[in-house]
Amino acid sequence: MEDGFPASKTFNQGYSLTYDDVILLPHYIDFPTDAVSVSTRLSRNIPLSIPCVASPMDTVSEAHMAASMAALGGIAIVHYNCTSSQQASIIRSAKSLRVPITPSVSFASPVDGLPAYHGRYVFITESGGLPSKLLGYLSSSDCENLKDKPVKIFDYKRDCKSVEYVNWDCDLGKIETLLHEKDSDFLVLERDGEAVNVVVKEDVERLKGYPKLGAGTVGADGEWMVGAAIGTRESDKERLEHLVKAGANVVVLDSSQGNSIYQIEMIKFIKKTYPQLDVIGGNVVTMAQAQNLIQAGVDGLRVGMGSGSICTTQEVCAVGRGQATAVYKVSSIAAQHGVPVIADGGISNSGHIVKALVLGASTVMMGSFLAGSTEAPGAYEYK
Repeated sequence: MEDGFPASKTFNQGYSLTYDDVILLPHYIDFPTDAVSVSTRLSRNIPLSIPCVASPMDTVSEAHMAASMAALGGIAIVHYNCTSSQQASIIRSAKSLRVPITPSVSFASPVDGLPAYHGRYVFITESGGLPSKLLGYLSSSDCENLKDKPVKIFDYKRDCKSVEYVNWDCDLGKIETLLHEKDSDFLVLERDGEAVNVVVKEDVERLKGYPKLGAGTVGADGEWMVGAAIGTRESDKERLEHLVKAGANVVVLDSSQGNSIYQIEMIKFIKKTYPQLDVIGGNVVTMAQAQNLIQAGVDGLRVGMGSGSICTTQEVCAVGRGQATAVYKVSSIAAQHGVPVIADGGISNSGHIVKALVLGASTVMMGSFLAGSTEAPGAYEYK
């Protein structure tokens, strides 16, 4: 009995539809929810346990987001709103966070004063962040005593003689056991003589509450898989060399209009220079755009133009397409070539994720959806 409109009819009437313009009809269910598998592919050669990708935004994807997404079976694409060495450092740091805990503490350099928000501890490192050599720390009571005093916290630090160090790849169970046995409030995870993370007792309890969604996204080297974004300028070729050396597993060409000679030439350069590296092209919204990038050699496509929470392409350039239509059309041609599609933008609720996957996307990319999470970079603001 025919009821409703099939997708082939819905998306071939000359209209450009958004996620909110379509609704899915219910059907008969004869299986339990735990029988459902959402495993998928980010690109030709990168499998994921969950269809979720963190967007390459500087308010979303840095080391802790990348490690946390990989631990849950997804992946994050590290932004490039920084120098190539900084981006490479973020990738190395993410791969070192074997236990993906976002520390509920603060970090400072030797020349800094007391941070406005310091949590239970302030750890002083050579660089003012991680990974870096640990020089000392202050407790919350130390911070209270220094409050409103124009001093360098380095002059009042506690030394590291009593600090317990463990190897960076120590698993959560062992960390929990050591915290109990040593009667310590925190442990420092170390790799190659540098602190890569700090684990406080409360953080362990929080991590134990994480949902178990599937196998983590781990590469052949046993480390988390991490993606990186780059542009299409000549300087990005040098940036890419740093990222590959840092261990980037996939590269995303970040452009609002991917169907250009610049991106096509960059795709060909990457596939020739780094044949083992998967390349995701985009953004595209039409079948013709997708066809050009597929012929150039992409391993995945990013779909969306003007649908993101901060994207202004449709307003400024008067080009774009409703995201539901874009995902359906591009997925139709990409599937013929075995190229996975990332639905990028317009995801503001779980229903949008379902619609994107039903319309043919292999994964969804989320920006503002994740930006307010603990794992996202940025300072806390209290009112």
